[in-house]
Amino acid sequence: MRSEIGKSGQPKGRTFIETARRAQIVAAAIDTIAELGYGQASLARIAERAGTSKGVICYHFGSKDDLIKELVAELSARGRAYLSPRLEAEPTGAGMLRTYIESNLAFMRENRNHVVAAVEIALSGRGADGSPLYDFSIRDAGVTALRQLLAHFQGTGEFRPGFDPQVMAMAIRAALDAVPLLLASDPGLDVGHYGRELADLFHLTTRPEGKPAEGAPLMK
Repeated sequence: MRSEIGKSGQPKGRTFIETARRAQIVAAAIDTIAELGYGQASLARIAERAGTSKGVICYHFGSKDDLIKELVAELSARGRAYLSPRLEAEPTGAGMLRTYIESNLAFMRENRNHVVAAVEIALSGRGADGSPLYDFSIRDAGVTALRQLLAHFQGTGEFRPGFDPQVMAMAIRAALDAVPLLLASDPGLDVGHYGRELADLFHLTTRPEGKPAEGAPLMK
C-alpha cells in the first residue's frame, strides 16, 4: 500500500528524517545485493552497510521482504519518471521507438546497481511464504505499453503493417532485459553503443517497406 503524500512532499505520518532513513536503507540494500547477490545480502549485512541495526530496518519496513518490495517498486517509479517525458517529446513513431530503447538503456547505465539488484531479486528473491518478491506485473505492463505504442504507429502508417506488435514488443523487451546481466559482469559495458545498435536494428525491422533507413541518403 502506498502512503498518501502530504503538502511537504513527504508521505503523511512520516517525518523528513524517517523518509531520509528509509532512503538510506534502500540504498544500502541496493548496493549490498548488487555486490554480493541476493542470497548473501542478509539483513545484517544491509544494516551494516547502512550504519544501523536490523531492528531499525524492521521498524521502518516491517521485514526484509517489505524492504525488497520497496526497492523494486522504487526502481519502477524511477524508470517511468525517467522515460515518460522523453517519449512525450518525440513526435514520430521512429523517434519514439529509438528513444524508448536508448533511454531504457541510459537509465540502466545511470542506475546500474539498482537494476542489477532488481535482476538478482527477480531471479532468486522469494518471500517467507515462497512467493516471488519481484512484481512481474511491472514487466508485463511494460510489454503491454510497448505493444500499444507499436500498434498505434502501425495504424498511422509509420510502422509497417506486417509484424505482430505483441511479438515485437516481447522481442524488444527481451533484448533490453538482457543488458543488466551484462552490466553485472562488465561494469564498463558501452551501453550507449549497445542502445544505438538495438535502436538501428528495430528501426529497420519496423519501418515501412520502401522507406529509407534513418540517415540513409535519398535517391534522386
